[in-house]
Amino acid sequence: MLQEPVAAVKRKGGILRNAFTVGAFTALSRVLGLVREMMQSRLIGAGVEQSAFTMAFAIPNMARKLFGEGALTAAFVPVFKGTVETDSLEQAARLARSVMTMVLLMLGAFVVLAFGALGVFAGMHQSMGVEDVERFTLTVGLVRTLLPYMLFICGAAFGMGVLNSLGRFRASSFMPCLLNLCWIGVLCWLSFFPELGLDQRIRRVAVAILAAGGLQMAFLMWRMHVAGVTPRLSFKGWRDPKVRLVWRNLGVAALGAGAVQLNYLLDQILAYCASPWAAGVIGYAERLMDLPLGIVGVAFGTVLLPTFSGLFARGDIEGARDAMRSSVQSLMFVMLPAAAGLFVLAPEVTGVIYQGGAFGSEATTRVARALAVYSLGLAFFGFTKSLVPWFQAQNDMKTPLRVSLATVVMNATLNIAAVVLLPEEWRHVGLAASTVVCAAAGCALLAVFARRKNGCLGLAPAAKPVAAMFAASLVMAAALVAIRPLVASWNQVFSLAALVTAGAAVYAVAMLAMLRGRVKTLVRRRRRSA
Repeated sequence: MLQEPVAAVKRKGGILRNAFTVGAFTALSRVLGLVREMMQSRLIGAGVEQSAFTMAFAIPNMARKLFGEGALTAAFVPVFKGTVETDSLEQAARLARSVMTMVLLMLGAFVVLAFGALGVFAGMHQSMGVEDVERFTLTVGLVRTLLPYMLFICGAAFGMGVLNSLGRFRASSFMPCLLNLCWIGVLCWLSFFPELGLDQRIRRVAVAILAAGGLQMAFLMWRMHVAGVTPRLSFKGWRDPKVRLVWRNLGVAALGAGAVQLNYLLDQILAYCASPWAAGVIGYAERLMDLPLGIVGVAFGTVLLPTFSGLFARGDIEGARDAMRSSVQSLMFVMLPAAAGLFVLAPEVTGVIYQGGAFGSEATTRVARALAVYSLGLAFFGFTKSLVPWFQAQNDMKTPLRVSLATVVMNATLNIAAVVLLPEEWRHVGLAASTVVCAAAGCALLAVFARRKNGCLGLAPAAKPVAAMFAASLVMAAALVAIRPLVASWNQVFSLAALVTAGAAVYAVAMLAMLRGRVKTLVRRRRRSA
């Protein structure tokens, strides 16, 4: 049997090692986020207050994904990484300072204008009922509090892009933990004041999030300085060809990311209109779905953009294909069983994590329905995290834009149909199903365009192991359905722990049985290398 080239083995090891680093810190952040959600569900519930907060927090989150971790990162990282590879770190640092200054000035102006617009918007409630006025006023107040957060978190996200390009993934991966720690801190503090109303509690949570954003930005700016890219305002070099390339790419990428975020905001508005509780319920379900996706999918997406950028800058297309194949196999190894497990165990997972206090059994049922549907899209969400950086690393922002626009139209149509045609208790499930269908369509389009652009992506050797993972996941799901009645009378936490343990064991055994030839080959290679 031919041995893999040393460079390919090192590259795989580097990708997996960096993905493990990002995944480990992301897992810590997700666990803290899980604790945060457990506390918030009990202190705030899944009613009007949580729905208003979800709607208000969607605005700075949209800016973060658009100008921070989304379009700006996609436009900036390939150019910055190419400058590091072909020129010098000092030239790359000058590029970073020029781009950062322009972004912060632009966002600062947007925040000022948004405050003015909210002042006008706040008076538009004379024709509403009393309950709608209270919800509207709370939402507008939360938006005002959280608007400056977008400036902080986008600055922090820019720092993440710089550090990731330099291969310093630890600090950028730890940054989200700071938000969760501050959030948990304020929820612990609120638990000592049961006399506070739900609206008062959620307002204090919003203030804590704002403070956490400032802390996150300060931390990433310090880590940039340690890495050799001292952050400071720079009004020079704005006409540099590479700066112009960043902004040209940013314009196209922003249209694509903006379409996705506009679609997300439309989802929130439609959920807001579907029923008073739907936006909050969907938010809770998305955060549970984000647990496996964030740990694995985000980890590979974070690592692959600078990795692909470096490989394409050196003209190593085979190395890029090898990185793609390795990442897809690793993603599916986790995403497929996670999808099967969440689909079957959605009620148990939701009940253990959220139910209690202000979060009742009815809310558990609603969240579990949405979670089961979202779980069906995990593999598609994860695959997208690998496909989009493939284009972005080649400074191709137009292809993801075209795919985004196509899926936005599809998603908007399906969402409106769900709100109009489905009963109130199932409208939020229809919104979740629309997201999954559009994710699958987006993956298919991206794969077709990638093949047209670069030829074969090198994924054929991954077909057999991925098929085995899918089959093993189905076996695991069937086993969970069979085991569930046996532990139904147990304590809820112990019952879920037993089901998760049994499911993991079944999946591992099934994988070993289906891929025993590959496992033996890997063992032989390790013995030879030892």
